[in-house]
Amino acid sequence: MEKDKKQEFGKATNEQIAQWKAMHGDVYEVSVEGHYGYLKKPDRNTLSYATSMGQSDPMKFNELVLRNCWLDGSGVLQDKDEYFFAVVAQLDVLIEVKDAEIKKL
Repeated sequence: MEKDKKQEFGKATNEQIAQWKAMHGDVYEVSVEGHYGYLKKPDRNTLSYATSMGQSDPMKFNELVLRNCWLDGSGVLQDKDEYFFAVVAQLDVLIEVKDAEIKKL
């Protein structure tokens, strides 16, 4: 008896990923229970807007970052709460902050 293949929703092709990388640099794949989504890093404007909106509604920050970084994938990841919460728990990976050194001269 053959094992059932796990269904995949929103999975991108290697060609599509290569196109995104050419346009946006780093591309990230997030998956929850067979649903895939693809994200780019947020820019300064996205973070600024999300931060200002998130002051009155903290969940709005997550929603705005996710929607503005979204390239493609299964809409379930954005629309169904249990999937959305799983994805936004990983958003800090997108917001890379370099270490800086400062010294008094």
